[in-house]
Amino acid sequence: MAKPGYGKRSAPGQPERTPRDFGLLPVRERYVAAFVDRLPEGAAMSVKQLAKQLPLYGQQAISSALTALSVAGHLRRVRCAVGVGDETRWVFRTFWSRTAHDNEWWTTYLTTENTKQAAAPDAPPPPWVPAEEPPPAPEDPGTEQGAESTAVPQQRSPVQAPDAEPESPTPDAAQAPATPRPSEAAPSPAYLALARLGREDRRLPLSADDCGALEPLAAEWLARGVNVDYLISALTAGLPAQVDSPLGFTRKRLTDKMPPRLPTTADSPSPGAPFPTRRVLVECTDCGRPGQPEALPDGLCHTCRTTHQPNTDQTPIDPTEAADIKAHMTNLRDLLRTV
Repeated sequence: MAKPGYGKRSAPGQPERTPRDFGLLPVRERYVAAFVDRLPEGAAMSVKQLAKQLPLYGQQAISSALTALSVAGHLRRVRCAVGVGDETRWVFRTFWSRTAHDNEWWTTYLTTENTKQAAAPDAPPPPWVPAEEPPPAPEDPGTEQGAESTAVPQQRSPVQAPDAEPESPTPDAAQAPATPRPSEAAPSPAYLALARLGREDRRLPLSADDCGALEPLAAEWLARGVNVDYLISALTAGLPAQVDSPLGFTRKRLTDKMPPRLPTTADSPSPGAPFPTRRVLVECTDCGRPGQPEALPDGLCHTCRTTHQPNTDQTPIDPTEAADIKAHMTNLRDLLRTV
């Protein structure tokens, strides 16, 4: 099972299971789909966890099967914002449907989910956010214990004669606050978001100078209405296997993916109120890039759709024809070995 709030979510209106479910899919996709369909709500849906449970295929094969199931209309991966205010966190969920649906159905369903979450301002915080402990109650100054707590510690008191009465501190000395030491200004939220990138993903370690150089660009993102979690997700999604220059790579993403500036309307929130960002973002099943439902048809971004289907206008290859091509290539390899 995944952590609370994460994992599998079943779409509504599911029919009863039958032996003919997923019968039109290839063998590998049918095998993975049958397993996912029987997982309980909230089950872990990462490629690594599924590969541990499915011994016939490795992680790469499972990832390709999930991509094919997304194109077939059985699943969508999304990021959902839960919580309120500063306690908002992004959780990753996989919506599953036993019945294959087209892009219009998924867009309508996910838009409805976003509307439901956005219309619930009093949503409880995530279960992993610790509850705030109440501050300790102030002790009664009239009690003996309270008087001892305000007195000067014994090891700091001057040596007095046994018959002398202890000197009580003057009110001005007891109430005078300690002189604060001069310190640097607190880092901005944009700076802290950049400093967290290396902890979120080791491929983007930024030094203090790098964070200071990129802070104006990150601050512009936050000024346009996105929150810190969205900024970090946009910068760490779909990273290449190796990032040679984290500073240059992060600067390019901050520049190229700069969100649009929304016009000021009467319905816009006040400066002190949290910005009502989209609470449900579809995630590309292949590379993990987030986006709105209508921008990721088949659950894939434009780059991944071009990679998997170079000519999107053409009809996909029939599974039977693909099996014949595979058998023909296997036969040619066997003939080459015998020569």
